[in-house]
Amino acid sequence: MQIYLPIAELSVNLFFLVGIGGAVGFLSGLFGVGGGFLLTPLLIFSGVPSSVAVASVTGQVVASSTSGALSHYKRGGVDLHLALYLVVSGIIGAFGGVATFSLLRAAGQLDLFIALGFLVLLGSVGTMMLIESVQSLLRSRSGVVVRGRRAQQHNWMHGLPWRVRFKKSRLYISVLPVLGIGVIIGFLGSLLGVGGGFIMVPALVYLLRVPGNVVIGTSLLQVVAMMAATTILHAVQSQSVDILLAFCLMVGGVAGAQFGASANKYLRGDQLRALLALLVLAVAIRFGLSLVLTPDDIYSMAVLTPAGAR
Repeated sequence: MQIYLPIAELSVNLFFLVGIGGAVGFLSGLFGVGGGFLLTPLLIFSGVPSSVAVASVTGQVVASSTSGALSHYKRGGVDLHLALYLVVSGIIGAFGGVATFSLLRAAGQLDLFIALGFLVLLGSVGTMMLIESVQSLLRSRSGVVVRGRRAQQHNWMHGLPWRVRFKKSRLYISVLPVLGIGVIIGFLGSLLGVGGGFIMVPALVYLLRVPGNVVIGTSLLQVVAMMAATTILHAVQSQSVDILLAFCLMVGGVAGAQFGASANKYLRGDQLRALLALLVLAVAIRFGLSLVLTPDDIYSMAVLTPAGAR
């Protein structure tokens, strides 16, 4: 069944939108990520304009992440104090990301920047995740036991000024790296339409030493608040949010996130990280090919209006 998307100005199959929303929602609950890193590229590859895909996906990320965050909260897997700092700094970063989004769109360079951004970001993150997960799997098969650092053991980042105690995470660390991570995730999330969980989770685990039992839920809560603010900013400033598109994605995303959060309890962490790394690298490779291969249609048409005209 075909539906017309008014902002994207094209017709798309309804079941296709609900289906990919559900699949990405499942990944959101399973891995503790917003899912935008996969959903935004899927929409772009399906013909949805980049600006509409980025802005509209933020709404779906909010819906799917809310469902997953509630599931983790009920199990006591959210550090509300830590999430507060991440949320505030993430919203600040979102303001900068949306402003940059509007500038690139006005200059006609948004599509190129999004493709390059996904290629560099996902390529580097996916490669590091894959190397770490493969090493973990090999050690597990060989029977080598590696004693990791305890959650309470600090590194140089924790000794920076403005130290704050996070009781749920059993940490007493500087708040500066927490704020820095939040700003970066907020900026990238609003600019590329990604929740940032695939960066947030490793950053919380390896940099801040946040315990695994609260890291996914805390990440999801930050994604919910930050992407909700981003949706509002895009709707007001860039006016690229397609409500119908976002709603169809939400319907599938909410249901899929519940199944993903449940499946998370039964799968091994190293296997999950390896699978997520492969997904991230696959998307990065697809964007890389789009930059070097000749498109089917090398011309595009657009209505040009005088500066300041609406």
